[in-house]
Amino acid sequence: MSADESELEMVRPHVREGAGHVAAQRALVIRLGEHGLPTAEAEALLATFEDSQAQHEAHLAKAEAEARPGKVVTAAPGS
Repeated sequence: MSADESELEMVRPHVREGAGHVAAQRALVIRLGEHGLPTAEAEALLATFEDSQAQHEAHLAKAEAEARPGKVVTAAPGS
């Protein structure tokens, strides 16, 4: 994050990019399956992408809550 970039400005692109990675990996799993190819590794990577995306989304929700004046923010479990 640069000095003139807010946390929200940093996190929002990560969430968008992560959603794109998840969607692309889901499509790959489907294509592999349609061609009768093994999907185990692609599915494992998809699970990793989905976990990362959940963390990005939780971070975004926290940053958005902190950006609202007068809101009390508590840490999510595991963060």
